[in-house]
Amino acid sequence: MIRYALLIAVTLLAGCRDDTTANMPPPAPITDETVAYFCHMLVVNMPGPKAQIILEGVDEPLFFAQVRDGVAYMKQPERTAPILAFYVNDVAQAKSWEQPGRNNWTDGKKAFYVIGADVKGGMGAPELAPFAKREDAEKFAREKGGTVATFDSIPDDAVLKAVEHPVMDPAMQMGTGSKSSMDMGSDNMTTAPMKMTPAGNMKGN
Repeated sequence: MIRYALLIAVTLLAGCRDDTTANMPPPAPITDETVAYFCHMLVVNMPGPKAQIILEGVDEPLFFAQVRDGVAYMKQPERTAPILAFYVNDVAQAKSWEQPGRNNWTDGKKAFYVIGADVKGGMGAPELAPFAKREDAEKFAREKGGTVATFDSIPDDAVLKAVEHPVMDPAMQMGTGSKSSMDMGSDNMTTAPMKMTPAGNMKGN
């Protein structure tokens, strides 16, 4: 009888967990006005996959110009509210690295990430390439280099270590420019380096 009661309790608990996952708030599409949380740049003006985090009690998602920035936020304990959902672009559904998509989101906690590939993100820093399916991530790693990791196995150094970022063209900043790098590519970046700290603050050299 006791074993039967325990089995029911475990089943109910598993069911609650499934409901929690199923009831995650849906991701929001990227629009022409979507601004990145850390850098305050227009997200559509940047190549590479993006991330978004939905917080409890916050009306709008936090968007990130690079996936590594979203993962860094997830790894840091300093948060303004509990996290309800974390989404990343599925690179396998993107037209290209320069056109990563506006609504091809996948659960960032369940995604597979290629770390150390020969790719740069929207801010010009080394990027993690996320995929909904492991086989797509493994194929990307064979073509671009790097290794495949789950969210929980991403090393802290891959996202929290300070890196140099190029200074972006003014057209990438909020409220300026009308054409997205999803159309133009990434040649509209200058090369003067800036250093991004794990908290997302930029410092000049």
